[in-house]
Amino acid sequence: MSSQRIELLAPLTGLIVPIESVPDPVFAQKMVGDGVAIDPTSNVLAAPTGGKVKQLHSSHHAITLLTPEGLEVLLHIGLDTVMLKGEGFKALVREGEEVRTGQPLIEFDAELIMKRGKSILTEMVVTNGDKVSAYLPGNGFARVGLTPALTLELVGGAPSAAASVAEGQLSDAVKVPNPTGLHARPAAVLANAAKTYKSDIKLVRGGDDANAKSVVSIMGLEVKHNDEIKIKATGPDAQAAIKALTELIRSGCGEDCGPGVPAGKPKTVIKPVVKPHSDDPDVLVGVSASPGLAVGQIFQVKQDVIEVREQGDNAEVERRRLDDALKEAKQQLEALKSEIEDPGKAEIFSAHQELLADPDLLDIAISGVSEGKSAGFAWRKAFTTYADKLAKLQNEVLAGRANDIRDVGRRVLRLLAGVKEAELVVPDNAILIAEELTPSDTASLDRTKVLGFATTGGGATSHVAILARSLNIPAICGIEDAVLQLPNGVPVILDGTRGTLRKNPSEAEVQQIRDKQATLARKRAEEQATAHQPAITRDGTRVEVVANIGGLDEAKQGVTLGGEGVGLLRSEFLYLERTDAPTEEEQTQIYSDIAKALGTTRTLVIRTLDVGGDKPLPYLPMPAEENPFLGVRGIRLCLAAPEILRTQLRAILRAAPLSKLHIMFPMIASLEEVREAKAIVAEEKAALGVTADVKVGIMVEVPSTAVMSEIFAREVDFFSIGTNDLTQYTLAMDRGHPKLAKQADALHPGVLRLIAMTVKGAHAHGKWVGVCGGIASDPLAVPVLLGIGVDELSVSVPAIPSIKALVRKLNKSDCVKLANEVLQLGTAAEVRARLASLAD
Repeated sequence: MSSQRIELLAPLTGLIVPIESVPDPVFAQKMVGDGVAIDPTSNVLAAPTGGKVKQLHSSHHAITLLTPEGLEVLLHIGLDTVMLKGEGFKALVREGEEVRTGQPLIEFDAELIMKRGKSILTEMVVTNGDKVSAYLPGNGFARVGLTPALTLELVGGAPSAAASVAEGQLSDAVKVPNPTGLHARPAAVLANAAKTYKSDIKLVRGGDDANAKSVVSIMGLEVKHNDEIKIKATGPDAQAAIKALTELIRSGCGEDCGPGVPAGKPKTVIKPVVKPHSDDPDVLVGVSASPGLAVGQIFQVKQDVIEVREQGDNAEVERRRLDDALKEAKQQLEALKSEIEDPGKAEIFSAHQELLADPDLLDIAISGVSEGKSAGFAWRKAFTTYADKLAKLQNEVLAGRANDIRDVGRRVLRLLAGVKEAELVVPDNAILIAEELTPSDTASLDRTKVLGFATTGGGATSHVAILARSLNIPAICGIEDAVLQLPNGVPVILDGTRGTLRKNPSEAEVQQIRDKQATLARKRAEEQATAHQPAITRDGTRVEVVANIGGLDEAKQGVTLGGEGVGLLRSEFLYLERTDAPTEEEQTQIYSDIAKALGTTRTLVIRTLDVGGDKPLPYLPMPAEENPFLGVRGIRLCLAAPEILRTQLRAILRAAPLSKLHIMFPMIASLEEVREAKAIVAEEKAALGVTADVKVGIMVEVPSTAVMSEIFAREVDFFSIGTNDLTQYTLAMDRGHPKLAKQADALHPGVLRLIAMTVKGAHAHGKWVGVCGGIASDPLAVPVLLGIGVDELSVSVPAIPSIKALVRKLNKSDCVKLANEVLQLGTAAEVRARLASLAD
């Protein structure tokens, strides 16, 4: 066997399965390493190559071999078989023992393992992939010790004849058009594209290079606007990778770069940021991060220390702990994304999810675990190493991303240390002061108490600043360090627009600010005072204004603010951030509590589980999908896993006597799906003996459903239009795409025409139509929706009073004329301009 090309023979007899198809995201997403899996028909695991037993798991379900070439080959029998604690497994070798190719390693009882509900799909992966330039998996049926299951090309080895053309290629130089260089978003786009190729890919600038599959490595290269870089690729698909990534960089990696810089213009030199300073001793100056005014008292925020032990247990155990923490952190971030109403801002946490799978970060952590360190110690070293590296960069945008890496790192570290995030308890009227706030901190601030914040670190381009703007929290970044010496309770005026913090303001100064705030407060108070009045237009058309909610607290708040019911209960909040499915009893309790909070006169629309694809469940493993938004999600997942759907429906139906219950199915694209789902409802309703009139409706998120609305209206009781997804699918634009998100506008005439088509089809059969997407809360869009004929607006809870007040100011007849007018326009910009002219 050549030392540059290695064949790993099948460790079991059975069918070779691509690693991407393994129903466990840890393996499918190659977090452990690249390789293949075997669906076995034999029950004795054999050595795929000669080497030394480096690790033998105490449960004997997994073993790692170290080959003479230095490769670490992990053989893992089954999925989650560690839970069997060794039952059904018999080790035939010891740690440290030299083994030959084909030698039996572990015998296992396949029947017992499968009876315990565990898969015997066996994975063979290389855990130190930096030594491998190309993976060539086998296919079809393999025989143990005879069939090559995985062929590896080693880094630095002589290429095979087949691969020689494809290895070691270098692109021509390409200029980076991005105004701020390859910062986090374009770096993430580039890294994701690079990951689709098997070749080893590097970005080269002068004498420096970076792993093109690593976001932090790309940012660490500090590529600036107009820098010239080359792409070096080594592997079987090197040529294709170079061509695609060169074009991606030239186009701005998904970022709108505007007109190019004229040739010959000198490169911009980014100087270290010097903090501004005020000559007024009572004024501290920083950079405007989020506009607005706030009058309050100083409250200093200190970061908690997370303790971890240095030495670890068995390396396999520590590796599993790290993998579990990474998976749990990803689920937490998914839940956090769902709490941010603006999809563009929610994508900040998608970038955090990308960091969890960053190969350079994982390599450092895994290397530490292999050296005997605990998962927590190794992970802390990994993320602090890269955060410190980025923080030293001169490029302000890239340096600001160090905070994101620390945020993600500490999230995982808390999970590894078994400590909960310390709850930030703040007094009323607080102006928070800190060296840094993380995006997670910012997204979870108590807006009833926190009026604004200032940090000595960060800048206007930081993700914290972006979130502050989306949450309408006045904020300053990069303020003078002297702010950290201010005692708690000191009165201040924070001017987020000017980037100033005034200590001990005079009464006149405070009064001027309070007068401005009072005007806005009076308007809100007037809206709140009439919030419980029905939303009826001036010419007598009643519009129901209800709430989009994600739990009991929001249901109660919605009632307090005048909500006439719930138009969308996102039931997935019960399913995320946990390792097992919620029981029927758990679900029954929460649905019943929400129904009781609303009472029998208010509508409760419960959307069945809407996860899958882009929002996977850890306890329902699914293979990775190339395009999750077009994959198994929503009703497709529930019909594929009917017991999950039946359990949820039984729990929902038990709440029927407590409210005006409506069941709504998401992501409906065909009549077959509606009929199958309705049949399950009917069966469960009959089994429970429920006699209440439970309405069944669907989300309109797919253009085919809008186009066929009149046909669907014969089969369902109501429609609710999810404009966020409908826009995405209508315009073929990912609403979270950094370049396309601004164009994915729900006020695009094409989307508005589909809404009008839906309303027409529903009304032809006497069915009502609601809108539960983002534009229902947009005052600019409300007159158009009323003019089209929408019967219900399901809005974010805080928007209920203002939207009801707006409806009461409108004439339905004027809205109809307006809708007819804008439906004839050609672009979203034209629609917005027309609506803005009326608002003015």
